[in-house]
Amino acid sequence: MAQPEAPAVPVAPAASAIPGVSVATGELTHLLKLLDNWQQTPADVRALSTWLHSGCPALRTHLPPRYMTVLQDVVGRLESSALFAEESCSFSQRDLLDSLRTWANKAASALA
Repeated sequence: MAQPEAPAVPVAPAASAIPGVSVATGELTHLLKLLDNWQQTPADVRALSTWLHSGCPALRTHLPPRYMTVLQDVVGRLESSALFAEESCSFSQRDLLDSLRTWANKAASALA
């Protein structure tokens, strides 16, 4: 006698199959390229912070709120660091950019 088939278990769609997640992943890729470019040629921090405030709507939609809280904190410190002509012990732009890179890597893991 043949065994009855087990009921199909619903499988969560892969992150890339969820509408908008691929856009969010693209935004993270763009952020990482901006950070790479900044390390090669330090640029205006305001351009980076402007993009982070307005240029990543899919990230805001697809990441848990705590990720955006951390991003806003790092960006705020990065903007404050732009007020100083040189590295300050309180506001090292290099450290803050490293923090952004770490954030982007964790955000990518959260989207996967």
